[in-house]
Amino acid sequence: MATNLRPDIALAQRLFDALRETTFDGVGVTREAYGRGEEIAHALVRAEAEKLGLEISVDFAGNMYMTLPGTDRSLPRIILGSHLDSVPQGGNYDGAAGVLCGMAVVAGMRQAGFTPTRDVTVMAIRAEEGGAWFNGFPGSRGALGSFPPENLAILRPDTGLSLEHHMRELGFDPEALRQGRQHILPETVAAYVELHIEQGPVLDAEEIPMGLVTALPGNRRVRRGLVRGEWNHSGATPRAYRHDAALALAEFAHRLDLFWGGLEAEGVPLVITFCTIETSDQAGFGKVPGEISFSLDVRAPEIATLDRAYAEIDRLIAEISAARGVSFALEGRQASMPTPMDAKLREALRQSAEAMGIAHKIMPSGGGHDAAAFAQAGIPAMMVFVRNQNGSHTPLEDMRMEDFAAATAAITHWCAKAAA
Repeated sequence: MATNLRPDIALAQRLFDALRETTFDGVGVTREAYGRGEEIAHALVRAEAEKLGLEISVDFAGNMYMTLPGTDRSLPRIILGSHLDSVPQGGNYDGAAGVLCGMAVVAGMRQAGFTPTRDVTVMAIRAEEGGAWFNGFPGSRGALGSFPPENLAILRPDTGLSLEHHMRELGFDPEALRQGRQHILPETVAAYVELHIEQGPVLDAEEIPMGLVTALPGNRRVRRGLVRGEWNHSGATPRAYRHDAALALAEFAHRLDLFWGGLEAEGVPLVITFCTIETSDQAGFGKVPGEISFSLDVRAPEIATLDRAYAEIDRLIAEISAARGVSFALEGRQASMPTPMDAKLREALRQSAEAMGIAHKIMPSGGGHDAAAFAQAGIPAMMVFVRNQNGSHTPLEDMRMEDFAAATAAITHWCAKAAA
């Protein structure tokens, strides 16, 4: 490994600045999946890749591959990447940090005159922000041949037009996704590593710049839960005669929160979120609420924890329904399995962080990422978190460049050994 090999952090800083300037929407940044903002981001990164003399290609889903060729092109390659889309009025670092980390790594190799034995590819992935634009990871799962074809009909909220329409509009091939064609074959990839800002406060609170991820969470979700009680007069109905849907839901939420606190005390990772709570159109001042709806998002890195949480949910619902004379309906149930990250990759990256003197924390991820698609396809995959201030999916994201530089240095150290 070249002893003078250092990532080009100045290049990454220039690209971060350019991305912010060109996709600023007046509040935050907006880089619409398969839209104007994402196109601007891809064009900026492509121009830098051309200056570096990287091999550039684009697949049928619109993902871009920027490759520093190795001396043995037959070897499985290393992919460093993430996504370039953002949520509306989001922050500048979510997703983009992973792509610019890859660019800094290969630029550093170029500057040091380091030629890897195997190809090192920086991948700019399309449309990761499923909650904002299109579900199902059309970029990463599209490239891997695992995208659910029915999701091509999903409408982008801001345009009302389908994913298939937006892909065709930009010259890509949704039919390839429908057929499950594979652009990336698992046997051709030695490792996929994705740097990403931590989307929670843990690293910042513990004053640690870098996280090494154990697993991406599975989830159990209720898209629409409904509590049905009985509408009645708020003044004329004594407590014993009430079937108050709002109080039933409040008790359910409170007791579920106590359960969560108990698991937290045991050191068991779990998060529970009541994402929405709404009364019906009949609700009004002077009425005992007869109906209230909610959505529920339960996430954990272990399937046993999810099973335990849902057993508790079913138990609480039965008790509260009987005690308060209400009924619960959990409609639109969804589930996904937790995805472990590759233990050997995590250990190799830990050793690189140790060698560079970079403090780090072994931790689970709270959110889903493109790395899950690679891991589920059988490709060794790993995520590296960077400490980030003020949360994520907000204009207030405030990743420090010194933390980005530290994590990128550790990845460079690992990559040079893995590619040599």
